[in-house]
Amino acid sequence: MKLHEHQAKSIFADAGIPVPDSRLATTVEEALDAVDEIGYPAAIKAQVHVGGRGKAGGIKIATDRDEAEQYAEAILGMDLKGYTVDQVLVEAGVDFVDELYVGVTMDRGEGKPVLMVSTEGGVDIEQVAEETPDAIAREHVDPAFGLHPYQARKVVYEAGVDADVALDVASILSTLYDLYEDSDASEIEVNPVMITSERDVVAADAVMNIDEDALFRQPELADLAEESYENDLERKAGEYGFDYVRLSGNVGIIGNGAGLVMTTLDLVDHYGGAPANFLDIGGGAKAERVANALDMVFSDPNVDSVVFNIFGGITRGDEVAKGINEALERFDEIPKKVVVRLAGTNAEEGMEILNTDLVEVEETLEDAVQRAVKNAEEVTQ
Repeated sequence: MKLHEHQAKSIFADAGIPVPDSRLATTVEEALDAVDEIGYPAAIKAQVHVGGRGKAGGIKIATDRDEAEQYAEAILGMDLKGYTVDQVLVEAGVDFVDELYVGVTMDRGEGKPVLMVSTEGGVDIEQVAEETPDAIAREHVDPAFGLHPYQARKVVYEAGVDADVALDVASILSTLYDLYEDSDASEIEVNPVMITSERDVVAADAVMNIDEDALFRQPELADLAEESYENDLERKAGEYGFDYVRLSGNVGIIGNGAGLVMTTLDLVDHYGGAPANFLDIGGGAKAERVANALDMVFSDPNVDSVVFNIFGGITRGDEVAKGINEALERFDEIPKKVVVRLAGTNAEEGMEILNTDLVEVEETLEDAVQRAVKNAEEVTQ
């Protein structure tokens, strides 16, 4: 479960982490009242569950009332990566001279939480990790013993944080770890931590995601969930009973089994495409379930083509093919090209049954993925 920035910052402030003065607003008038109270410059920040808000136009810095009104009108109601913005955080501007990144997450490879600190804050930390991994200092924490104070200091100094603010940054990091542990968080980070000209340390952003499986013992956090901010596709996936994750690409992917879907995602990337989603329809592929899966993928405006990857086990390939045909026949017009690959039990029979007027058929997964990637490229050319 993702918390909004304003929710996470409220938790941070209660824990003693310095955050800028801010107000939540749902109308332009409320935003202007907030700016009048806070003063200028002020940041107007869309409150939606996506990253990269600034690059998408969801964060603006107002230096006067006219700009504040202009930005509030532009951001409130805008579509930001599939989410409608209906509230903004109006926040006091910070006069900073440096930006840092600090965070705590789970290193699944090590089976331990890991502290991360970088002096390259204020930018996409995933890009930093990929291009200059040495720019991020890391320190693993044994969950049986918890975080020792020296570990927070150690990782801060290894990151190259200036000595005069290192202890303050280490204190924020220690508090983040306590929140991570006490709140059953899966990820908690500040990007950026801003260092002011007076050498104060301020959390200018806040990300806090909670393990949904632990919400039964986090009732106060569970109450913060706001269904209206759920992505429509993810909400629809819950109604259909699918395992679904929306991604940023344009090749829609449907499969039966998490491993099969992950393999398909990897191949789309391998052949130069970009996956638009992870969609596992689970066991069986009756017409209704197939139709629901296609309805979801077709509803995503980012999707330009679809690859349907099915491995028949208990469910026979010919039954799957009949389900796909019946599902597609329900659409008056097939909005995106669909490539189907069948393997496993009765796969050959299934391939013969598939209506090639509605779908494109490939015998191997590699061929199916390559055709789907090509179909998507043709749409974008």
